[in-house]
Amino acid sequence: MSKQKLPQDVSAKVRQRFGSVAARYRSSKVHAAGPDLDMLVAAAPVSADAVILDAGCGAGHTALAFAPLARQVVALDFTRAMLDEAKALARERRISTILPQLGDVGRLPFPAVSFDIVVSRYSAHHWLRPAAALREFRRVLKPSGAFLISDIMAREDSAQDTFLQAIELLRDPSHVRDHSIAQWRALFASAGFRAELLLQFDLTLHFATWTRRMATPKQNAAMIQALFRGASADIRRGFGLPEDISGDDFNFIIPGAVLRGIPR
Repeated sequence: MSKQKLPQDVSAKVRQRFGSVAARYRSSKVHAAGPDLDMLVAAAPVSADAVILDAGCGAGHTALAFAPLARQVVALDFTRAMLDEAKALARERRISTILPQLGDVGRLPFPAVSFDIVVSRYSAHHWLRPAAALREFRRVLKPSGAFLISDIMAREDSAQDTFLQAIELLRDPSHVRDHSIAQWRALFASAGFRAELLLQFDLTLHFATWTRRMATPKQNAAMIQALFRGASADIRRGFGLPEDISGDDFNFIIPGAVLRGIPR
């Protein structure tokens, strides 16, 4: 298995972007709750002695959702500032079973067959090598375990896909790609997982909150709004865009899904 590191410029960009906004993710309602988070917890074969890996834990909301159900949750992230927020949130809730770990999903610092469950939420669209990450998850999972993921999903329609990637990248230059469900199924299969689609959902986002959370530059936010205003009727329907996009106080939707991978 390749042990190549992330390119230095990419790793620096990720740490810079998320290091400066980590506290905003700790207070984010989108990340703190949602039907997809409920589904992740419900679909995981958790036992009281389970050890869980939250891969790309961010501010720790997913790790904390699993913590009451397991013996330990290892909260792994590439950005130290995010781990600091996860630790602070765990202290606030008086949860002592969270173990923060700085690391890269593509080369996990754990021995094989270490975890009962690997879970990841709203992180995978930042992974440069998702295939490598899934191979690592398969390596560290026990044969009876499962990998569960919730993330933004590109639609199969090419125009919708292109539009989604454009607004994501304008908002956040550390964005890599939102994969489609079909692409995730292929990635699961190549890593040795049998994929199950558990939930599809539309994530409602408030434009001003969405851009401020990531400290999107004003000129980039204006470009996203210009794309929204100039979008075709199909795009407007697909993203639930309102008629009036003159300001930043409006909602829109992007597609998401929850998948479960069972080791084969």
